[in-house]
Amino acid sequence: MSLQLIEAYIPTKHFATVEEKLHSYTPISYWRGDETSDRYLVRLLVKTEQSEEILNYLEHAAHLVDGFEIMMLPISTYIRREKEEEKEQKTREKGIERASRHELYVQMEAQSKPSWTYFIFVLLSSIVVTIGLIKNSPAVVIGGMVIAPLLGPAISLAFASIIGDLKLVRQGTFTVLCGIGVALAISIIFGLVINIPFDSHEFMSRTEVDGMDVILALASGAAGALSVLKRFPSALVGVMVAVALLPPTVVLGMSIGSMLWEEAFRAFLLLAINVHAVLLSAITLFSLTGIRPVKYNEIQKANNSKKWAFIIITVMIIILLSAILSS
Repeated sequence: MSLQLIEAYIPTKHFATVEEKLHSYTPISYWRGDETSDRYLVRLLVKTEQSEEILNYLEHAAHLVDGFEIMMLPISTYIRREKEEEKEQKTREKGIERASRHELYVQMEAQSKPSWTYFIFVLLSSIVVTIGLIKNSPAVVIGGMVIAPLLGPAISLAFASIIGDLKLVRQGTFTVLCGIGVALAISIIFGLVINIPFDSHEFMSRTEVDGMDVILALASGAAGALSVLKRFPSALVGVMVAVALLPPTVVLGMSIGSMLWEEAFRAFLLLAINVHAVLLSAITLFSLTGIRPVKYNEIQKANNSKKWAFIIITVMIIILLSAILSS
């Protein structure tokens, strides 16, 4: 069972009302102490799936009243003797346990920011994948995808679309495009100076598109979103997103560098449909877990953003599939 510790500094004059509401959430443990003359410090140990609802309430209260401060800490270990009825209750609990919206937002915002580390890893992974394609070595290609940092910005873009945060959408889009741009630049340089390896299955397979590629990209996006929701090691699941994005980008760049426009066009179709499929499955999974803001105007903005994201991405996938079938 995953646990979170919520600490809240509550103004004294509003404490009785807030405390009554907090008790209604039936936390696992509850501590109260005087912090200052005008505020109380409250600590609640809660299950991870409860934390978002409690934080939503405290966030709403903090918007209305000055003096609130709230923080949440992950709990790695908690030991106590459980009662028999608590053990029975655990067996009856159902649903997808996930990180809270607030925790996810902090993580997504950090991962969507471009940095020198991000660009260096994209550059290195692009070089490794390019060499793997030239040498027709699946092991080298996989090694390049392991270090490709494309999971964070790609999934943050889907998350931002769900909550209607346009700033985060722009930031995630910029970071994804910059990563693809760096990979393209490196591979174009290789395409200018090295002959295209037509005998490489690893290379030529990225110039062909079929239904299995779409399924792969959908699974990659869902795995990426689930890894964030469940706090799985992102480096492992990131390979799935990288396999859908990085090799087609490298093949596109090498084809452009060698002026092989037919191969470049097919690689572009593969890359474009993979990007949109990854986003569509990630947005769908985030939506199914019920992630949304608290305030009314933010909810309306999030609903509009989610609706248009579904419409635009679905239309783009249909257009791309039509282009693939007609080519």
